[in-house]
Amino acid sequence: MNTDMAGIARTCRADATAVGAFNAILLEHAEAIVAGAEDAGLPVVLQLSQNAASYHGALTPIARGALAIAEAASVPVTVHLDHAEDEALVDEALALGIRSVMFDASRASYPENVRRTAEVVARCHAVGCWVEAELGEVGGKDGAHAPGVRTDPAEAAAFVAATGVDALAIAVGSSHAMSSREAVLDDGLIARIRDAVDVPLVLHGSSGVPDDGLVSAVRHGITKVNVGTRLNVVLTEQVRRVLAERPDVTDPRTYLTPGRDAVRAEVARLLRLLGPAGA
Repeated sequence: MNTDMAGIARTCRADATAVGAFNAILLEHAEAIVAGAEDAGLPVVLQLSQNAASYHGALTPIARGALAIAEAASVPVTVHLDHAEDEALVDEALALGIRSVMFDASRASYPENVRRTAEVVARCHAVGCWVEAELGEVGGKDGAHAPGVRTDPAEAAAFVAATGVDALAIAVGSSHAMSSREAVLDDGLIARIRDAVDVPLVLHGSSGVPDDGLVSAVRHGITKVNVGTRLNVVLTEQVRRVLAERPDVTDPRTYLTPGRDAVRAEVARLLRLLGPAGA
Protein backbone atom coordinates (compact mmCIF):
# COMPACT_ATOMS: atom_id res chain seq x y z
CA MET A 1 0.00 0.00 0.00
CA ASN A 2 1.21 3.49 -0.80
CA THR A 3 1.28 5.38 2.49
CA ASP A 4 2.43 8.72 3.86
CA MET A 5 5.93 9.28 5.18
CA ALA A 6 4.76 11.22 8.22
CA GLY A 7 3.02 8.19 9.70
CA ILE A 8 6.02 5.90 9.16
CA ALA A 9 8.42 8.43 10.66
CA ARG A 10 6.15 9.08 13.64
CA THR A 11 5.97 5.37 14.47
CA CYS A 12 9.73 4.91 14.12
CA ARG A 13 10.49 7.86 16.39
CA ALA A 14 8.10 6.58 19.01
CA ASP A 15 9.63 3.09 18.88
CA ALA A 16 13.27 4.27 18.62
CA THR A 17 13.62 2.36 15.34
CA ALA A 18 14.33 3.49 11.79
CA VAL A 19 12.84 2.93 8.36
CA GLY A 20 15.07 1.81 5.52
CA ALA A 21 14.95 4.09 2.48
CA PHE A 22 16.32 2.43 -0.65
CA ASN A 23 17.15 4.02 -3.99
CA ALA A 24 15.81 2.51 -7.19
CA ILE A 25 17.37 3.15 -10.58
CA LEU A 26 15.82 0.26 -12.49
CA LEU A 27 12.37 -1.25 -12.22
CA GLU A 28 14.10 -4.36 -10.89
CA HIS A 29 15.36 -2.30 -7.95
CA ALA A 30 11.84 -1.12 -7.15
CA GLU A 31 10.41 -4.63 -7.36
CA ALA A 32 13.16 -6.02 -5.13
CA ILE A 33 12.86 -3.23 -2.54
CA VAL A 34 9.14 -3.77 -2.06
CA ALA A 35 9.45 -7.57 -2.13
CA GLY A 36 12.17 -7.37 0.52
CA ALA A 37 9.92 -5.21 2.70
CA GLU A 38 7.12 -7.75 2.30
CA ASP A 39 9.51 -10.55 3.31
CA ALA A 40 10.45 -8.59 6.43
CA GLY A 41 6.87 -7.50 7.12
CA LEU A 42 8.04 -3.93 7.63
CA PRO A 43 7.42 -0.50 6.04
CA VAL A 44 9.88 0.80 3.48
CA VAL A 45 10.71 3.99 1.58
CA LEU A 46 11.17 3.52 -2.16
CA GLN A 47 13.38 6.38 -3.34
CA LEU A 48 13.86 7.88 -6.79
CA SER A 49 16.70 10.38 -7.09
CA GLN A 50 17.18 13.26 -9.48
CA ASN A 51 20.03 11.25 -11.01
CA ALA A 52 17.70 8.30 -11.61
CA ALA A 53 15.16 10.61 -13.24
CA SER A 54 17.90 11.97 -15.50
CA TYR A 55 18.90 8.44 -16.47
CA HIS A 56 15.34 7.74 -17.65
CA GLY A 57 15.01 11.13 -19.33
CA ALA A 58 12.30 12.23 -16.90
CA LEU A 59 10.87 11.30 -13.53
CA THR A 60 7.55 10.10 -14.94
CA PRO A 61 8.54 6.68 -16.43
CA ILE A 62 10.20 5.26 -13.32
CA ALA A 63 7.86 7.07 -10.91
CA ARG A 64 4.72 5.60 -12.44
CA GLY A 65 6.19 2.13 -12.15
CA ALA A 66 7.27 2.73 -8.56
CA LEU A 67 3.87 4.10 -7.57
CA ALA A 68 2.12 1.08 -9.08
CA ILE A 69 4.43 -1.32 -7.24
CA ALA A 70 3.86 0.57 -3.98
CA GLU A 71 0.10 0.56 -4.41
CA ALA A 72 0.05 -3.23 -4.84
CA ALA A 73 2.30 -3.92 -1.84
CA SER A 74 1.08 -5.72 1.28
CA VAL A 75 3.17 -3.47 3.56
CA PRO A 76 3.31 0.34 3.87
CA VAL A 77 5.48 1.84 1.12
CA THR A 78 6.29 5.51 0.62
CA VAL A 79 7.53 6.60 -2.80
CA HIS A 80 10.01 9.41 -2.15
CA LEU A 81 11.83 11.85 -4.44
CA ASP A 82 15.45 11.91 -3.25
CA HIS A 83 18.04 14.68 -3.66
CA ALA A 84 16.00 16.96 -5.88
CA GLU A 85 18.11 20.03 -6.57
CA ASP A 86 15.66 21.39 -9.12
CA GLU A 87 12.34 22.91 -7.99
CA ALA A 88 10.78 21.91 -11.31
CA LEU A 89 11.47 18.26 -10.51
CA VAL A 90 9.66 18.68 -7.19
CA ASP A 91 6.68 20.07 -9.07
CA GLU A 92 6.78 17.09 -11.45
CA ALA A 93 6.79 14.73 -8.48
CA LEU A 94 3.82 16.47 -6.89
CA ALA A 95 1.88 16.29 -10.15
CA LEU A 96 2.53 12.54 -10.30
CA GLY A 97 1.12 12.07 -6.80
CA ILE A 98 4.40 11.67 -4.90
CA ARG A 99 3.93 13.02 -1.40
CA SER A 100 7.42 12.73 0.08
CA VAL A 101 10.40 14.68 -1.26
CA MET A 102 13.95 15.52 -0.27
CA PHE A 103 14.87 18.98 -1.55
CA ASP A 104 18.61 19.54 -1.64
CA ALA A 105 19.89 23.11 -1.77
CA SER A 106 22.89 22.24 0.42
CA ARG A 107 25.39 23.41 -2.21
CA ALA A 108 24.02 26.94 -1.88
CA SER A 109 24.93 29.43 0.83
CA TYR A 110 23.08 29.03 4.11
CA PRO A 111 20.69 31.98 3.49
CA GLU A 112 19.95 30.73 -0.03
CA ASN A 113 19.42 27.19 1.23
CA VAL A 114 16.93 28.50 3.81
CA ARG A 115 15.06 30.66 1.29
CA ARG A 116 14.73 28.01 -1.41
CA THR A 117 13.90 25.23 1.03
CA ALA A 118 11.22 27.30 2.75
CA GLU A 119 9.60 28.04 -0.61
CA VAL A 120 9.55 24.34 -1.52
CA VAL A 121 8.16 23.43 1.91
CA ALA A 122 5.31 25.90 1.47
CA ARG A 123 4.41 24.44 -1.95
CA CYS A 124 4.65 20.87 -0.73
CA HIS A 125 2.75 21.36 2.50
CA ALA A 126 -0.10 22.95 0.53
CA VAL A 127 -0.76 19.53 -1.04
CA GLY A 128 0.12 17.38 1.99
CA CYS A 129 3.66 16.48 0.96
CA TRP A 130 6.35 15.64 3.54
CA VAL A 131 9.69 17.43 3.02
CA GLU A 132 13.23 16.43 3.96
CA ALA A 133 16.21 18.77 3.51
CA GLU A 134 19.87 18.95 4.48
CA LEU A 135 22.59 21.35 5.49
CA GLY A 136 25.94 21.57 3.73
CA GLU A 137 28.98 23.60 2.88
CA VAL A 138 29.30 26.07 0.03
CA GLY A 139 30.69 24.26 -3.01
CA GLY A 140 30.98 20.91 -1.27
CA LYS A 141 30.88 18.13 -3.84
CA ASP A 142 28.70 16.00 -1.58
CA GLY A 143 27.01 18.89 0.21
CA ALA A 144 26.41 17.93 3.81
CA HIS A 145 28.14 14.62 3.21
CA ALA A 146 31.51 15.77 1.95
CA PRO A 147 34.31 14.15 3.95
CA GLY A 148 34.90 15.95 7.25
CA VAL A 149 31.71 18.03 7.17
CA ARG A 150 29.61 17.94 10.33
CA THR A 151 26.20 19.42 11.09
CA ASP A 152 26.12 21.96 13.91
CA PRO A 153 23.21 21.29 16.32
CA ALA A 154 22.39 24.99 16.83
CA GLU A 155 22.44 25.67 13.09
CA ALA A 156 20.27 22.59 12.53
CA ALA A 157 17.68 23.90 14.99
CA ALA A 158 17.69 27.33 13.33
CA PHE A 159 17.36 25.78 9.88
CA VAL A 160 14.38 23.62 10.87
CA ALA A 161 12.65 26.58 12.50
CA ALA A 162 13.27 28.86 9.50
CA THR A 163 12.18 26.39 6.81
CA GLY A 164 9.48 24.26 8.42
CA VAL A 165 10.96 21.02 7.06
CA ASP A 166 9.58 17.71 8.28
CA ALA A 167 12.94 15.92 8.48
CA LEU A 168 16.62 16.81 8.35
CA ALA A 169 19.51 14.93 6.74
CA ILE A 170 22.59 15.46 8.88
CA ALA A 171 26.33 15.09 8.35
CA VAL A 172 27.81 12.86 11.03
CA GLY A 173 30.56 10.93 9.25
CA SER A 174 29.00 9.11 6.31
CA SER A 175 29.58 9.85 2.64
CA HIS A 176 27.71 9.09 -0.57
CA ALA A 177 28.65 6.29 -2.99
CA MET A 178 30.90 4.32 -0.63
CA SER A 179 31.28 0.72 -1.81
CA SER A 180 33.25 -0.33 1.29
CA ARG A 181 31.64 -0.27 4.75
CA GLU A 182 34.25 1.62 6.76
CA ALA A 183 32.54 4.88 7.77
CA VAL A 184 32.61 5.73 11.47
CA LEU A 185 29.69 7.84 12.66
CA ASP A 186 29.70 10.43 15.44
CA ASP A 187 26.95 9.03 17.66
CA GLY A 188 27.41 11.78 20.23
CA LEU A 189 26.71 14.40 17.57
CA ILE A 190 23.63 12.48 16.41
CA ALA A 191 22.29 12.56 19.97
CA ARG A 192 23.00 16.29 20.36
CA ILE A 193 21.21 17.10 17.10
CA ARG A 194 18.30 14.85 18.12
CA ASP A 195 17.97 16.86 21.33
CA ALA A 196 18.21 20.17 19.46
CA VAL A 197 15.58 19.61 16.76
CA ASP A 198 12.04 18.28 16.88
CA VAL A 199 11.96 16.50 13.50
CA PRO A 200 13.19 13.06 12.39
CA LEU A 201 16.88 12.81 11.48
CA VAL A 202 18.04 11.15 8.28
CA LEU A 203 21.33 9.38 7.56
CA HIS A 204 22.52 9.58 3.95
CA GLY A 205 25.46 7.58 2.65
CA SER A 206 24.51 4.60 4.82
CA SER A 207 25.94 2.06 2.36
CA GLY A 208 29.38 2.87 3.76
CA VAL A 209 28.39 2.23 7.39
CA PRO A 210 28.81 -1.26 8.92
CA ASP A 211 25.82 -2.96 10.54
CA ASP A 212 26.80 -2.16 14.11
CA GLY A 213 27.30 1.49 13.17
CA LEU A 214 23.79 1.65 11.70
CA VAL A 215 22.25 0.07 14.78
CA SER A 216 24.09 2.51 17.04
CA ALA A 217 23.06 5.49 14.89
CA VAL A 218 19.41 4.50 15.20
CA ARG A 219 19.79 4.09 18.96
CA HIS A 220 21.19 7.63 19.15
CA GLY A 221 18.44 9.26 17.12
CA ILE A 222 18.42 8.42 13.40
CA THR A 223 14.90 7.71 12.07
CA LYS A 224 15.44 7.22 8.31
CA VAL A 225 18.42 5.38 6.82
CA ASN A 226 19.17 5.91 3.11
CA VAL A 227 20.81 3.07 1.17
CA GLY A 228 21.66 3.13 -2.51
CA THR A 229 25.17 2.01 -3.44
CA ARG A 230 24.94 -1.15 -1.31
CA LEU A 231 22.05 -2.44 -3.44
CA ASN A 232 23.98 -1.74 -6.64
CA VAL A 233 26.98 -3.65 -5.30
CA VAL A 234 24.81 -6.66 -4.44
CA LEU A 235 23.01 -6.62 -7.80
CA THR A 236 26.19 -6.19 -9.83
CA GLU A 237 27.96 -9.02 -8.00
CA GLN A 238 25.21 -11.42 -9.07
CA VAL A 239 25.17 -10.16 -12.65
CA ARG A 240 28.94 -10.62 -12.90
CA ARG A 241 28.69 -14.11 -11.44
CA VAL A 242 26.07 -15.23 -13.97
CA LEU A 243 27.89 -13.72 -16.94
CA ALA A 244 31.19 -15.25 -15.84
CA GLU A 245 29.59 -18.68 -15.56
CA ARG A 246 27.52 -18.33 -18.75
CA PRO A 247 29.25 -15.95 -21.17
CA ASP A 248 26.83 -16.94 -23.93
CA VAL A 249 23.83 -15.39 -22.12
CA THR A 250 22.14 -12.50 -23.92
CA ASP A 251 18.69 -12.41 -22.28
CA PRO A 252 18.92 -9.77 -19.49
CA ARG A 253 16.29 -11.62 -17.47
CA THR A 254 18.78 -14.44 -16.96
CA TYR A 255 21.20 -12.24 -15.04
CA LEU A 256 18.85 -9.60 -13.66
CA THR A 257 16.64 -12.17 -11.92
CA PRO A 258 19.37 -13.36 -9.51
CA GLY A 259 20.46 -9.74 -9.13
CA ARG A 260 16.94 -8.73 -8.18
CA ASP A 261 16.68 -11.67 -5.76
CA ALA A 262 19.93 -10.63 -4.06
CA VAL A 263 18.70 -7.06 -3.64
CA ARG A 264 15.44 -8.38 -2.18
CA ALA A 265 17.32 -10.41 0.42
CA GLU A 266 19.59 -7.49 1.36
CA VAL A 267 16.64 -5.11 1.75
CA ALA A 268 14.86 -7.57 4.03
CA ARG A 269 18.02 -8.04 6.09
CA LEU A 270 18.63 -4.32 6.52
CA LEU A 271 15.01 -3.59 7.39
CA ARG A 272 15.12 -6.21 10.13
CA LEU A 273 18.42 -4.75 11.37
CA LEU A 274 16.94 -1.24 11.64
CA GLY A 275 13.45 -2.20 12.77
CA PRO A 276 11.92 -3.55 15.98
CA ALA A 277 13.88 -6.19 17.89
CA GLY A 278 12.94 -9.63 16.63
CA ALA A 279 11.48 -8.37 13.36
